[in-house]
Amino acid sequence: MSLTRRDFTRRSAATGAGIALAGSVGSLATAPNALAATDDASVEVLKGKDRGVGYGPLIDDPDGILALPEGFSYKVITYSGKTKLESGEFTPSNHDGTATFAGPRGATLLVNNHELAGARADWPHPVPLTEGLVYDPMAAGGCTVVEVRRGGEVAEWVGIAGTATNCAGGHTPWNTWLTCEETEDKAGKNGFTKDHGYVFEVDPADRRANKAPKPIKAFGRYAHEAVVIDPKRGHAYLTEDASGPNGLLYRWVPPKGFEHGRGKLRTLADDAGVLQATRCFDSGGRFVDDLSRATKLGTTYGVDWVDVPDRDAKSVSTRKQFKDGEITRARKLEGMWWGDGGAYVVSSYAREESPVAHDGQVWFYDPKRRTLTLKVLLGVNPDPSKDGAFDGPDNITVSPYGGLVISEDGEGIQHLFGATEQGRTYPIARNDLNIGTEAEPEYSEMTGVTFSPDGSTLYANIQNPGIMLAIEGPWKRQR
Repeated sequence: MSLTRRDFTRRSAATGAGIALAGSVGSLATAPNALAATDDASVEVLKGKDRGVGYGPLIDDPDGILALPEGFSYKVITYSGKTKLESGEFTPSNHDGTATFAGPRGATLLVNNHELAGARADWPHPVPLTEGLVYDPMAAGGCTVVEVRRGGEVAEWVGIAGTATNCAGGHTPWNTWLTCEETEDKAGKNGFTKDHGYVFEVDPADRRANKAPKPIKAFGRYAHEAVVIDPKRGHAYLTEDASGPNGLLYRWVPPKGFEHGRGKLRTLADDAGVLQATRCFDSGGRFVDDLSRATKLGTTYGVDWVDVPDRDAKSVSTRKQFKDGEITRARKLEGMWWGDGGAYVVSSYAREESPVAHDGQVWFYDPKRRTLTLKVLLGVNPDPSKDGAFDGPDNITVSPYGGLVISEDGEGIQHLFGATEQGRTYPIARNDLNIGTEAEPEYSEMTGVTFSPDGSTLYANIQNPGIMLAIEGPWKRQR
């Protein structure tokens, strides 16, 4: 049953349901550039003066790859153009969304997206066209599966090839990976032989299950970013990273009687279930046109869901099929992660494209209450070339040590940073690999942040040139 504006307004008035409470308990405030920050505590963390949260200041890496706190170390797992697949080809470039899975004999399996857009010929290290695993032979993207065995031995092979702009995705409750194409390119563009903009399933443990890749058209065709599955209700939540107009947060409701499981999604009809987009309203029942309107931590919106008329976007992009006032948009909807009974959803930096400028938000969707609550809010970073502030959140994971770990895709310096449940942030790593010049340094975004199944290792990527890293150290509960 839909949560109506009247129901939400009445509930908010009767119970005080956390509406627009700046700095409320459980909000994740980022500082020093948080719009709602009330003290300098997080600034002290970044300077290494507050040892109560985080792991202390970052130490420059003599090898020029990754700065980490004292006591932490990293290993290079894959490196595009240097490490090789089992088949002999080089590791593909442009590492992006990643998830981990328990492998055989204590190994860790990772599925790694490769965000390669446009014509295949444009990339020196595309995902190899492995027989039986190719969707479109003219597309450069896809996923590789990486096995990190006990003792440190690493093996890598292709999970899917011939897809385009594989950005983020999502870990399913049945231990597969959903890889998302962040594009709307159709057959004929860039030499493509098939339409793109879909979600595909990759099984890290069963290579045979990945044969003859089939898009999950029921999830719609648009510039997909990430997806999570509600393990209780079976709904899929999906983000769209697009502008002109800003993208949408979607929900897919499965058809009656459908049961999730390995390989089940590829059995769905193209029009199975219902694809819907968010329509939000505040505690006064007023429609919210864009999530950037929120300027206080703890802001909570009620959510209704509106059916998408043509999910395959045959002639009009899905986000353009709605009139103003019908749905709620958000700038750069990026990573998602399921945890705490709901979905954490990133809306990255917004400047002139959105009603209110910011450098990043993280929302929490509660499917039981049918609400979106603002958990992280970053003000516009005044100088991204200087270390200290965070901007442009992208991939995200829920930490086994409490709170969130977020990878940056902003301007200037790029980090992995944590956000505690009590409202403090702290640095975990900094990308020290300068791919520009000494006079004009440039640092690629951090991506694919995810913990190993046992929580001992944090994996993350440097997208360009494409490096997967394993970070270990004295992890501790962040209180």
